[in-house]
Amino acid sequence: MQIELLPRLDTATETEGDVLVIPRPDEPTTTGSNYRVVLYNDDHTPIDAVVKQIIKATECSLIKATKIMLEAHHKGRAVCYRGAKEKCHKVVAVLREIRLQCEVDCD
Repeated sequence: MQIELLPRLDTATETEGDVLVIPRPDEPTTTGSNYRVVLYNDDHTPIDAVVKQIIKATECSLIKATKIMLEAHHKGRAVCYRGAKEKCHKVVAVLREIRLQCEVDCD
């Protein structure tokens, strides 16, 4: 009998085909930009709708969008995007299409 160990989904960030990519601790997770989009917890919008909107706004993977949603749900807020100021405002506009509470913040 062969046992296959699976990584924890909360540490995975992206998928490439059938391979789950887990970031190394020394890999940078920011783009070097000082702007970020902060998403706040929403107890009224269904979680699947929040995840879909995060994917639409940021073009991230399902796993990453789910992690963002869960962080916002449990901690009250989550950074869902980092980048140029203009792109951050576009991400906020897409998130607000379904009335999610979010803002552009500067580090």
